[in-house]
Amino acid sequence: MASITRPASFAAAELLEEFLGDPADPHAPFVYAASAALDDVEAFPADACAVLDRYGLPGHYVPVCYGGTNTSYEEAVQLLRVVARRDLTVAIAHFKTYFGGASVWVGGTADQARELGHVISQGVPVSWGLTERSHGSDLLAGEMTAEPAADGFTVSGEKWLVNNATRAGLICTLVRTRDGGGARGYSLLLIDKRRLGDAELTCLPKIPTIGIRGADISGFALDGASVPRTALVGAEGAGLEIVLKALQLTRTMCAGLSLGASDHALRLCTEFVADRELYGRNLLQLPLARQTLAECYADHLLGEAVTLMAARAIHAATGEMSLWAAAVKYLVPTHTEAMIVRLRRLLGARSQLIDYQYGRFEKVERDNAIVSMFDGNTLVNLHSLINQFPTLALAHRRGGLIDHEALATCADLRRDLPELDTAALSLMSRHGVGALRALPDAVAALAGAGPHLAAAAEQLDGATQAVFAEIAGHTPSRFPAADAYELARRFALCLAGAACVQVWLHNQGAFAGTLWSNGTWLTAALSRVLTRLGVSAEVPTDALVETLVSQERTGRLLSLFDCRLAEAARS
Repeated sequence: MASITRPASFAAAELLEEFLGDPADPHAPFVYAASAALDDVEAFPADACAVLDRYGLPGHYVPVCYGGTNTSYEEAVQLLRVVARRDLTVAIAHFKTYFGGASVWVGGTADQARELGHVISQGVPVSWGLTERSHGSDLLAGEMTAEPAADGFTVSGEKWLVNNATRAGLICTLVRTRDGGGARGYSLLLIDKRRLGDAELTCLPKIPTIGIRGADISGFALDGASVPRTALVGAEGAGLEIVLKALQLTRTMCAGLSLGASDHALRLCTEFVADRELYGRNLLQLPLARQTLAECYADHLLGEAVTLMAARAIHAATGEMSLWAAAVKYLVPTHTEAMIVRLRRLLGARSQLIDYQYGRFEKVERDNAIVSMFDGNTLVNLHSLINQFPTLALAHRRGGLIDHEALATCADLRRDLPELDTAALSLMSRHGVGALRALPDAVAALAGAGPHLAAAAEQLDGATQAVFAEIAGHTPSRFPAADAYELARRFALCLAGAACVQVWLHNQGAFAGTLWSNGTWLTAALSRVLTRLGVSAEVPTDALVETLVSQERTGRLLSLFDCRLAEAARS
């Protein structure tokens, strides 16, 4: 089998990189210095967003069937990652339009979706109004109401802490359409702000934030706003269900933000360590520095592998996304936060200096902290996993056949993906996750892969069986105890390990590079999973550090694959 260097989705990332130019070049359209200056005065990055509009990025938020250019979520997550590695503020501000449209792709009519697709492709921002000042993540407590009127609805209430609430032309918002609310008491309206009068709409002031300072984090209030019946997305009363299904898409995409942030922070720290002299030695030669870089890089590669498989599962294992999305949204952002803290300690005082590399490390740490909070914070996502424990226990006990074709399509990065069937999204995965059901067979397939890798895989399988035994004994509760959240955390780790094993088994021999030799990256990823599960494990430090430094020096994406960045021209 001929070896290649990257999946097809990374080619799209390279094209966007080439268009955006070297972020350190003051003449490029998207540069670090400009991002820092805007952040300093808390100004919206309008010019950078306009650059992305000129490239046609809004079209990638719209499925092809609705007139856009989005053919796969695997590709979309790589495009988001490329923007996020330069500036998370821009990535979050611009990509929010996808979040605003997701509910329409999931629950709207074909005509509604095509019309919205055209609007988005023209560069009109769309927002998603879910949260309220007094209720936060408790969507069933929302007080914005939509009363029936002769030609539609009369809407009143306030949404708060909404990204792009002021700048958006349209807002897809959750409203109460039944007295008392309840699971079937909420509906979704796609409200065109441009058609509302000043007396009907008030845009709330921008909220100062610690990170993503320039983003439009604000809100809006409606007072007797007249909204046509055609604005209803899906059936009346189906709003919460549509939102929860759309979140399975958006939460998975959030991992692209974290991958971009970890690339940015890890690249800065690697450059510093490789050039820094301390105690008469290069800092890169000090064991603690090497170990820290290796383990952080291993966490980054683990996040990449899991994100790739989850993004592909949107297409190929759609019914499992209630588990994949919650696990990935918990895992990748929180691991990235922990990684940045470790890198800050290694970078030392320079991590806090505004005049060191435009204060980029300090900025990315602040900006990244928001990723684990929106679209359901860490506890919300772990709670989502806890709610599925009874179904998981039943599926594990019954066993059943594994859909090997679907599993292979999720894991084999050379395979074409089917078009997403949003009707297959489900609030519960009735059969669990194929990657976990297939883990015992996958471990057996790794028996000859070398003693360290085989042992790590066996330990993962043992930990996974222990987790399922605890899930089987779990007693459901409306307010789960702390140990249930810990169990959900361990379940997410086991799923991450199983995903890495599948990606390795389905692609070994297909991709070239040091990381793919002798199971290097898989050994490293499983070591990080096992460490977090309480099992002692070590990463292959030298091989990881050498690859990391090489990718940073030659202007490559910090990745399992060879992806050329714009700054490669100066290496």
